[in-house]
Amino acid sequence: MNTKILRISLIAALAGFLFGFDTVVISGAEKKLQALWDTSDAFHGTVVIGMALFGTVIGAIFGGIPTNRLGRKQTLFWIGVLYTLSAVGSAFANDPVTFGVFRFLGGLGIGASTVAAPTYISEIAPARHRGRLVGLYQFNIVFGILVAFFSNYLLNGISENDWRWMVGVEAFPALVYTVFSLGIPKSPRWLLTRGREREAGEVLDRLGSDLGVARLLEDMEVSRSTEGRQEHIFMKKYRFPLVLAFLIALFNQFSGINAFLYFAPRIFEEAGLGENTALLSSIGIGFTNLVFTLLGIYLIDRLGRRQLMYMGSFGYILSLGLVAAAFLLDWTGIMVPVFLFLFIAAHAIGQGTVIWVFISEVFPNHLRGSGQSFGTSVHWILAWLIPSSIPVLFSWVGPGPVFAFFALMMVFQLLFVHYMMPETKGVSLEELGRTLARGSKS
Repeated sequence: MNTKILRISLIAALAGFLFGFDTVVISGAEKKLQALWDTSDAFHGTVVIGMALFGTVIGAIFGGIPTNRLGRKQTLFWIGVLYTLSAVGSAFANDPVTFGVFRFLGGLGIGASTVAAPTYISEIAPARHRGRLVGLYQFNIVFGILVAFFSNYLLNGISENDWRWMVGVEAFPALVYTVFSLGIPKSPRWLLTRGREREAGEVLDRLGSDLGVARLLEDMEVSRSTEGRQEHIFMKKYRFPLVLAFLIALFNQFSGINAFLYFAPRIFEEAGLGENTALLSSIGIGFTNLVFTLLGIYLIDRLGRRQLMYMGSFGYILSLGLVAAAFLLDWTGIMVPVFLFLFIAAHAIGQGTVIWVFISEVFPNHLRGSGQSFGTSVHWILAWLIPSSIPVLFSWVGPGPVFAFFALMMVFQLLFVHYMMPETKGVSLEELGRTLARGSKS
């Protein structure tokens, strides 16, 4: 693999580390904040937890605008700025509304990063390594999740205001990422969509890309001459890739993954574990997530996207069914963590590895930013609504029925993979754009 492309992809993928860290760091602090500010379950879920998730929705919906107009590189830089402001502001907040506002800024960074980072990496990657390189974004997400769980465990109890350290420590990696993002080149494919052929050629030469400068320029010229400048993703010809992006994002969230990550310690305590044991079990979840994500990244360009989704779907159905049964039949103690470890392994090797790669592949070059924004918007709207409702749902119907519903949704995901999902492994972005616009799986 080209070492320059690998290094640049790793830098862009660090946006995923901040995504994972920011998403999960709140899990160690959320119960402390609810007790400190004496808020209701509804207010806590909507403001303290939900404002960050609402920010991800806005960032995802509008992230395609700066990604297309400013470029992928500039968008990644400003994402780092948002993460930094969010971490510092949240750490110094003295009321739930101020805390929610600064968490909202971090959410904007998360939502925009799910548009810009996979798009950028997919556009500099050769087809045969694209799955693994875009998969680095997901690897960094789960690495950030693991570090956040571990950070929460170490910082728990260090002071009366330990939650400030939990949410504030993110400022350090956010600053490092922001500085690093200044050194990456602009996306050559984005430059071509802006008519800047000379600059695109210079970037490809700098990268030492094996895409082939002449061939890429030729393919892009064909795309630009046959695909109108006024096209949009909601045109009839792009219905199939639009549906694919919608469904994979929908099923990702109806697995319950974000609900689990945001409330892992709370769920473990519901299962009968103590606070420290719950936090320690959360570290185990993060480690399992990391190991199986690495396995998924290793396999994605070997087995393909569909095979990983098959594996993940079967794992989801089994693990979520067992978790639901454990809560419904009162199997408290060690059994619930074991089933949840199986759940996180199924997610990591399937949806976790595939989603950002797949959405970044199914739209043509001139609509990739808008298509990525649409897919991630669906993902984050559901990631806002589902976790925000968890405190109320757990109080109302209990964890058992909630996990049973998630298990049922994964049966529908299995049907989607079998009957609709195309295999995108090893196919150039230009060829995928032409094929899927015809409504064909292959």
